[in-house]
Order: sequence, then structure tokens, then C-alpha cells
Amino acid sequence: MTSERALRASEVPFVDFKAHVRAVRPEIDAAVARVLDSGWFILGPEGEAFERELAAFLGAREVVAVANGTEAIQLALEGLGIGAGDEVITSPLTAAFTALGVMRAGARPVFADLDPATLNVSPAAVAAAVMPRTKAILPVHLYGHPADLDPLLALGRERGIAVIEDACQAIGASYKGRRVGALSGIGALSFYPTKNLGALGDGGAVVLQDAEVAARLRKLRNGGQSDRYRHEIAGMNSRLDEVQAAILRVGLRHLEEWTQRRSVLANRYLAGLDGVAALGLLRDQPYAAPAHHLFVVRHARRDALAAALAKRGVGTLVHYPIPLHLQPAFAGLGRAGAFPVAEKAAGEILSLPLYPEMSDAQADAVIEAVRAVAGSLP
Repeated sequence: MTSERALRASEVPFVDFKAHVRAVRPEIDAAVARVLDSGWFILGPEGEAFERELAAFLGAREVVAVANGTEAIQLALEGLGIGAGDEVITSPLTAAFTALGVMRAGARPVFADLDPATLNVSPAAVAAAVMPRTKAILPVHLYGHPADLDPLLALGRERGIAVIEDACQAIGASYKGRRVGALSGIGALSFYPTKNLGALGDGGAVVLQDAEVAARLRKLRNGGQSDRYRHEIAGMNSRLDEVQAAILRVGLRHLEEWTQRRSVLANRYLAGLDGVAALGLLRDQPYAAPAHHLFVVRHARRDALAAALAKRGVGTLVHYPIPLHLQPAFAGLGRAGAFPVAEKAAGEILSLPLYPEMSDAQADAVIEAVRAVAGSLP
């Protein structure tokens, strides 16, 4: 009985939504009440205020809030006129929704292998993947660590190819001192609840520096309407509702402190796990100030490590176990062995708990558990 109580006391969930909401519950309650009292629930003042505040936070000219991150990618492409017959180069190691957004725009995803130091796309691999039909490069700021943008932006300028940032995991991260999202001119964000800035539902945004493209996207997200019941273009229904916008405004006020706390925890992990036998660590690159959306380690016996940690009360997940070119949904976009860095990583990566409400003691419990088992797995 004593050992069972000790195990429960040391349990560290992968994420704790209840603690996250509890920390700002009075502000959320007030925000929701404000919307309910207003009687305005779609495309109203909360959404407009959120767009302005987020644009200011990111250093962008415009933000167009939409229903989710997948449609943010789709609309970013459509806003630039990219669609049927076009190719978009992106990462094979990311959430499937990245490639799904490309396909929903009518374009074809083309994958490029990764930089093993960051697991973001390798600029050299992207350059090798450029073909006559390539119209966009879609780097993913994976796990909240910025991709190396300068070589990709230079390639885009040289070849006349758009660069669209998938910053869905990286809000608050910086590349060479500037916040990611619209450093390339246009980018996509997700506000899925697990994200660093998460809604209590779904949501997304396109971040832009071009006001004309932003105006087109505002039509596209609302059925192509310029005025009520006047549809100038064939749009879609992708609108962020007022309740979620109000909740996201609350989160945006706390985002910098949450990001700082994630950084403290990530550095604690890095120090505590440094030198652990058989464990690989993804380290921050000099050009980056990551958002630390996830803390990912590598181990050749990843599944055994996850099982051993679960026995010690530590929750883990894998982001992502199957590279996109090996997913049935993307059959024909790559064969086994085509992207060896991504394929090897997919068999080794394991995400440890990391969220702003984690205590130092919880982080130390995770470190102790990993150190106890990582080097002695059968």
C-alpha cells in the first residue's frame, strides 16, 4: 500500500488541462460572460480585438482568425493563388494536418528530409526537391523550435517560390530575434487546446504582412462574401467564434510568462538529462529562441522507455510515430527509405511532460525516472 501511494504521489501526467484552466479560470469566466452578454457570437468585436492584439504580439501587419490550423494552412495557400497542379515542399515528420492543409488547397505535398540536429526540414534537402511545379515551401517549426529560415527565404527569392511558415507549434518562438509566424510574409497558427496558446475548442489563424492578401482571406473564410449575401469568390466556412476569441485573448495576456516557464523547465530537463546513456537530446540552436511546445528525447528503445516511464507514473507521447510518406493517406508521396533521417527519428522520439503548470519537483521526478531506466533497458 505504501509503494502504491508513493507511485501516485510521483505521477506526472503528460499534460494537465485542469491545472491550466484553473490558473486563469476567473479571467476565462469573465471573458465568456462578456460574450454571452453581448449576444454576438461570430465575426464580432472579440475576434477583431484578438486579431489586432495577436498581430501586435507577433510584429505582423495582419492576422486573420479562422476555424483551425489545417484551414489556416489551406487558406494561406489559397490566398497566394496556390492550388491544383502546384507542389508544396514540407516536412515528412509533422502532424498529418500539415499535409492535409496542402491537399485541401488542391496542391500536392512534396517531402524533404530533415536536419538531424533539429528535426526541421534541411534547407539542402528542400533545394534538391524543388521542381518546375514547386510553388511554395512550407517549413514546420517542429516542437516549437524555429526552422532555419534564412536559407529557405533565400531559396524562395532566387526561385520565385513562396515560403509559408507552419508555426502551429511555435507561437512565441523567435528566429534571430524576431517572432516566427510571418517572417516569410505569411504563416499559419493553430489554437488546438494542446498548443502553447490554446483555445477551449478549436481555432487557427493566418499571419500576414500583406494587407491585400489578408482582405482576400477575410472573404475566403466567410464563404467568399464581400457583403452579406454577396459572394464574389468561392470561399469556405472557416470562422473563429467569439467565445474562443475571448478565451484566446485571456491566454495571449499570459503567453510570455507561460513561454518563459516552458523554457525554465526545458533547461532543467537538458541539465538533468545531459550525459544519460543511450539518450539523445534535441538542443536549441544559436539562431533560435524556441517556444518549447514539446520536449523530445531520442532513444533506440523508445517503446520500452515509454513503458518503463509509465510504470513510474510518467506520462509520455510520440510526436510522430509514422512519417507522412508512410501513412496510407499519403500513399504515392514517398517510399520507405526515401527520407532516412525522418524515418530513423520516428522510431526513436519520445515526448516528455512539459507544460507551464508543472512544478520543479515534477520535472525532477521525470528526470529521476529517465535517468533510472534509460541506460538499462533490455
